[in-house]
Amino acid sequence: MIDLSRAAWFKSSRSQGGTECVEAAHLDNCLVGVRDSKNPTGPALIFTPGEWDVFLVGAKNGEFDRP
Repeated sequence: MIDLSRAAWFKSSRSQGGTECVEAAHLDNCLVGVRDSKNPTGPALIFTPGEWDVFLVGAKNGEFDRP
C-alpha cells in the first residue's frame, strides 16, 4: 500500500479555484496519484509513469471527450 499522508496534492492551474476538481500528486518511485478534491480522505488512483504518460496523450488527443 502506498502512503499518501505526505503527498503534496495540487489542482490544475485551469481549475480557477472550483470545488469540483481533480487533484494530482507526484509520489515516490515516479508514481502519480489522482483524487477527487471534494473527498481528500477518500480513495486515490495511482498511476505508473507509463500509465500516466498514456493517459496524458489520450487526454490531449481528445480520447476522453464526451460524444
